[in-house]
Amino acid sequence: MRDLAPDTVVDQRYSIVRRIGSGGMADVYCAQDLQLGRKVALKLLYRRFAEDQEFVERFKREASSAAGLQHPNVVGVYDRGEWDGTYYIAMEYLEGRSLKQILQEEGPLAPERAVDVVLQILQAARFAHQRGIVHRDIKPHNVILDDEGRAKVTDFGIARAGASDMTETGSIMGTAQYLSPEQAQGHAVGPRSDLYAIGIVLYELVSGRVPFDGDSPVTIALKQVSELPIPPSAYNPAIPPELDAIVLHALEKEPERRFADADAFVAALQEARQTMVAVPAGQATAAFGAVAAADPTGPTALAGPPMPPTPTPDELVAMTYPPEPLPPEDEEERRRRRNRWLIVGGVAVLLLALLLTFFLTRPEKVGVPDVVGRDYQAARAALINAGFEVEREGVTSDAPRDRVLREDPQPGTEVEKGSTITLTVSDGPGTTVIPDVTNLTRARAQLALEQQGFSVNVQREPSDTIARGRATRTSPAGGQQVERNTTVTLFVSSGPAQVTVPNVTGQNEASASSELSGAGLRPDVTEEESDQTPGTVLRQTPAQGTKVEKGSTVTIVVAKEPSQVEVPDVTGQDQGSASSTLSAESLTVITRERTVTDEAQDGVVVDQTPAAGTRVDKGSRVTIFVGAYTPPPEPPAPPAQ
Repeated sequence: MRDLAPDTVVDQRYSIVRRIGSGGMADVYCAQDLQLGRKVALKLLYRRFAEDQEFVERFKREASSAAGLQHPNVVGVYDRGEWDGTYYIAMEYLEGRSLKQILQEEGPLAPERAVDVVLQILQAARFAHQRGIVHRDIKPHNVILDDEGRAKVTDFGIARAGASDMTETGSIMGTAQYLSPEQAQGHAVGPRSDLYAIGIVLYELVSGRVPFDGDSPVTIALKQVSELPIPPSAYNPAIPPELDAIVLHALEKEPERRFADADAFVAALQEARQTMVAVPAGQATAAFGAVAAADPTGPTALAGPPMPPTPTPDELVAMTYPPEPLPPEDEEERRRRRNRWLIVGGVAVLLLALLLTFFLTRPEKVGVPDVVGRDYQAARAALINAGFEVEREGVTSDAPRDRVLREDPQPGTEVEKGSTITLTVSDGPGTTVIPDVTNLTRARAQLALEQQGFSVNVQREPSDTIARGRATRTSPAGGQQVERNTTVTLFVSSGPAQVTVPNVTGQNEASASSELSGAGLRPDVTEEESDQTPGTVLRQTPAQGTKVEKGSTVTIVVAKEPSQVEVPDVTGQDQGSASSTLSAESLTVITRERTVTDEAQDGVVVDQTPAAGTRVDKGSRVTIFVGAYTPPPEPPAPPAQ
């Protein structure tokens, strides 16, 4: 939909103030309710979706779902309607920022503040769940926070009560970074799906990042299903262990292993919140840092008491042969004492040798080379050359096949030489089946293909059987197993094929009709009186060379004999000639005599009715008057003289 200018009035009630933003389905405007004198948030469905019944139903369902949720932490819905070929919802207008804006502007929140916000989101979710409504798209973008810290959940665009057949099997609805694993797989969802999304929101609020991200929605969805989240404290040491545990519990892959309901989630957060108040966040981290700072030898020194210093050779001799004076004694006693000290010295030397051997042969610790992003064979060679063993774990990924995605232990970690380094390597995006989208609207067909991980190239082609704007086929064809990320060409009907109208003017009716039919057109014949040979095509519509859809009708006007004729002038002709002339024009001749005194007019037509040039129906009577000579009377004889 085009941007609406300020002061545009929607449905004779809502005057546009400014555009607020847009989402996947609609634009949102700040508008003034001219009837009630208050500001509202006006959401208008994109016009391209207004013709798709499924999107319209989903949009209407948002209004119905939210209108029934009157709660302090849910954005209120006031009105809905149709305007200018699309649909709108009038909602409560909030002065504030979305959680996403706050994260972008301020970075991660303090754990206590994050917990306070999420507790309000859970209050809204609990209220909806108790009424059988699952939001299905909870994310920071859909939570508004006012200046006093009050949170309100909005955008119930894909919420629905209980089961429904509105969404086709396998469709993924929601935002990939906040999808529960069951949503990512197209399975049935429930209240615990919302709790998973709220767990991701809490993760992002305290760490400043989402647990799973990638280059495409499909990549992220796969991670939601198969990868374990890194604890948020790995990115923010101020997060206490209790909060770490709550987040990871909310992000369990199996729904039954998450919190049973919003109440259980709330109880856990409230308990952790009290702990955070009692023991300031980061205290344990600070204590650990103090220990580490006091002992620069690092974590190894914390494992046990320090090793005694290695004795020098002089100290070893001094320990072995102490310089004490020998008392007077006999030779045998001196021999025994000397042997005893020799034994002690030998043991000491042996211990020294063992000690030196330990220090000289103990495993060397080296840093793990960074091979992430390299080809597996090159990465394996680099690690082996550095003295490590290598183990490969393949995963489905959008990254090129054999690309190293992760290594464990992580790059730079100090480990013993000879340790095993596990490389997580891309096996490619995997394969999937191209769905059959024949006869779906373009929008729904494209969405179905993109949700399966395909790039879509749309082309138009004529079709005599599929309505304009609906999918005719795909290339590769539906049902084929291909790699994800493959580009699929979606063909959309442009209606029946167009053909060029041939020129049939001047042909007879049979020939013209045959040529039009051969071109895929339907001849429609009308007749018109004409002096031309009956059956001759006088003109055609559309004209020759015009492009029309196959199967269109071409009207041809064909000559027929006139039903009327013009009475010819037969005066001056003899009776026989006049009769022949009139009969040739399909006229009936009536003959009458008329006395004439001019002998030259005897037997000649001296008059006719109707007069020459009159148009009369064929078969009409024309009366001709033929002269009958009668000599004039002789003048009387002069009187006799």
